[in-house]
Formats: sequence, C-alpha cells, structure tokens
Amino acid sequence: MSIRIQQPQQHDIVSDTVRVAGVAGGAFEAGFVCRVQEGHDEVILPFVSGDGVGGHGQFQLEVDVAGASFTRDRLFVEVFHVSARDGSELDRQVVEVVHGPAIVPGYRLYLEHVVRPGDTLWGIAATHYGDGSLHHRLVSANPGTISDPDRIDVGQVVRVPRS
Repeated sequence: MSIRIQQPQQHDIVSDTVRVAGVAGGAFEAGFVCRVQEGHDEVILPFVSGDGVGGHGQFQLEVDVAGASFTRDRLFVEVFHVSARDGSELDRQVVEVVHGPAIVPGYRLYLEHVVRPGDTLWGIAATHYGDGSLHHRLVSANPGTISDPDRIDVGQVVRVPRS
C-alpha cells in the first residue's frame, strides 16, 4: 500500500481545522489513520481509501484540533495504515506544519511581506502588530525561511500571521 500527502505541505500554517488531502490505497478498500499531534496531545481520524479493486483513491479530510491541548506551535500531520497482524503503523507519511493559533490568538490567515532594504523582523512586527517585540511570531511562522532571527535577506518572503 502507499500513501502520499498532498495537503498540507511542509511548514504550511494551519488553523484549528487542518485540511488533509492526498492519495492512498493499494488494497481493496484499506483503513487508514490521520493523526495530528505535537508530542503532548493528538487528534486521530480514521478513514477508508481505495477503489474496491486494489487501486488508489484520493482522500480529503478536515481534522478539528480546536479541542486539543497542544503546547507547541509545531504540529505533525501523519497518515498511515495499521497492520492487521501486529497493530504496527505502516507506510507512515509525516508533514510538519505550523499551528497558527499557537502563534497569534484567533489566527485566520497570513500576509506575505517581501523584505526590503533596511527591514528587520522587529520593524516588520511593529508595522503589522504595532509592537516590535512580537517579532518572535514571525520567526515561529517561518521555520523554512528564517533560520537566524538576526538575519533576513532583501527579497525574502516573510509570512505574517493575522487574526
């Protein structure tokens, strides 16, 4: 059997409703599991994918994580199937995402800020949040882009989470 997660992508910012989509199958109609977790708490949603003759089928899920007691701003979206023989997780695929509500209370969306000469994360936070000391929000929201909070490059696109 095989699994391919197409949504969300690595480091996407997600809300309390995590939309998960992809392709899974390779058996008659196999049972799969989608788990969203961060090491402390988890939300699990089982689903079936396949075409009835061993082919692959698309899946689309909405996982409500609003009731989870997540303590971190990084979540892991995992899709796998369970071995009928021993209960082990097989063909597990994992995508690391950013949990927007953990960064900005009431998170709804993000804006994109293209870095200009003279920009700093402090200045970008002051412009968008009215408080430069909230620059840590920008670092948390951009794990694939900002590796050093003291250095951003002209032309770089910085995601600015908004409520």
